[in-house]
Amino acid sequence: MSPSDAPADAASVDDGSGHEPWLSIVGIQESGAEELCERAREAISQASVVFGGSRHLALTGTLIQGTPIAWPSPLSEGISQLMALRGQRVCVLASGDPFHYGIGSTLSEYIPAAEMMVFPAPSAFSLACARLGWPLQKSRLLSLHGRAMSRLNGHLHHGVRVVALTSDGQAPALMAGMLVERNMGETRLTVLEALGGPREKIASFTAQALAREDRTFDALNVVALEIVQQGEGAVAGLAPGRSDALFEHDGQITRRDIRAMTLARLSPRPGERLWDIGAGAGSVAIEWLLLDDSLEAVAIERDETRRQRIRRNSETLGVPRLEIVSGEAPAALDGLATPQAIFVGGGVSDMALMARCFDALAPGGRLVANAVTLESELALGECHRLLGGELMRLSLEQTAPLGSMIGWTPARTITQWAWTKPLDFQGVS
Repeated sequence: MSPSDAPADAASVDDGSGHEPWLSIVGIQESGAEELCERAREAISQASVVFGGSRHLALTGTLIQGTPIAWPSPLSEGISQLMALRGQRVCVLASGDPFHYGIGSTLSEYIPAAEMMVFPAPSAFSLACARLGWPLQKSRLLSLHGRAMSRLNGHLHHGVRVVALTSDGQAPALMAGMLVERNMGETRLTVLEALGGPREKIASFTAQALAREDRTFDALNVVALEIVQQGEGAVAGLAPGRSDALFEHDGQITRRDIRAMTLARLSPRPGERLWDIGAGAGSVAIEWLLLDDSLEAVAIERDETRRQRIRRNSETLGVPRLEIVSGEAPAALDGLATPQAIFVGGGVSDMALMARCFDALAPGGRLVANAVTLESELALGECHRLLGGELMRLSLEQTAPLGSMIGWTPARTITQWAWTKPLDFQGVS
């Protein structure tokens, strides 16, 4: 079947390369083959090999004429098998929309769009929102399938609607317990089981009630949450500079106002990676990640107790994807992927470390370093002399009791240097 023969309900792209589609990706629902269009049914029945999960293969068993192959573990072995069949008629079965947290997203890294025909079905998110009457564009769609439950924590704001795809039947009750611990026991959870099939069930609970039941659901479930926050939650706001009280720390933390100014200078853009060197409590890296799901960050910290604290903070605030590296910079930086931003919160006075950062930073990337000691301030002055950039002093004062009255108490002054690496940077002369 050539791209010109493609039906309106299938997707293919002609990139002018002359490649013919050999791979069909068919999204199916719990109803199995019953609701598939004719061309999707043909893609399955005419394939010499059909890949899918065991459940997918069982749901479409009457259509499969070729060899069925259940995805192995690890998945990479199955992809290698699939790629070896390039040019043959091959079909891959997927749940719902293959390109929304599905196998299509993975396969697109290996196979050009022009070589694929895609027959999507409604995703579990679409079905859940349709049942609830929730606009998709106003809901937060989150996959917890095979991922840490703590990813949910970054979305726990009062009034927010979250639709979460889970991994197993215990997940809804576990989720309810987490919400109760965070003073969100009145949050309403609607559990939608086996959507789109004969076993479909929908039930609603408050988090408090479900946590008490400790109930198990069908392993195929989606949980829709309407967040109700009572008192202070774990994520108090969307802007950088969240309260220091949200972070577990031993005093080694970039304070909230300085943190907000630091992140502004780091100027994150979609898909970028940050190195947080001498991470302390990990607050800069964590707030960097909270800004956008596409961002990546590495926290480099030599102290084991602090590394454990950083891990707890990252999970509490909903960004368990934070990478934590053990060791002291610059040696600990060996082998790390190139960063587009670097924050140096410790070790500023080590010019060997700073030079390593200059070289490692991607062209056009931003480096921000904060100093509180005279030695580190002098080092930043030297960096400014050599490379330019912006050198500034940040002073903050807060009110505090002064005898029977109120007076201003200054915080320790911070010297901050911010530098953008030129595209033609040749090193420090």
